[in-house]
Amino acid sequence: MGRTLVTAVGVAALAFVPTAAGATPGSGVTATGVAKGTSPGPLRVTAPEGRADVTFTTAPGGSTGWHTRKGQLIVVVKSGTLTRTLDDCSVEVSPAGTSFVEQSGRNHRHIGRNLGSEPIVLWVTYLLPRGSALSDDAEAVVCDPAK
Repeated sequence: MGRTLVTAVGVAALAFVPTAAGATPGSGVTATGVAKGTSPGPLRVTAPEGRADVTFTTAPGGSTGWHTRKGQLIVVVKSGTLTRTLDDCSVEVSPAGTSFVEQSGRNHRHIGRNLGSEPIVLWVTYLLPRGSALSDDAEAVVCDPAK
């Protein structure tokens, strides 16, 4: 295939920053672009300000807010521990040195939190349809703590 994906390394705390104020805004999250890239076709490899890879840092106590995406993310946890609560109320814990692919669509609503005492740093690559926002705000899921 003649498509080229730009990959790079960034640092961050899986913080997927909602693009507009919404029902569950994030807090304590910063993003820094570390590489630029483009790809032909309907898929864009991107991040804020046109960068392909982004470093996200989430301070202790910070969160991404509940959100969804129209595309996937490839995430590497550089430091700290990211705790994600998913749409079905399951919880995924990703410590430093792990990676995951975040799925797209309204059925993949989630929130990322830093429940630890050190910042979370993530390296994130976005794979989004051209013209789509980096994320879409979503209503919070109410989970039964007895489960």
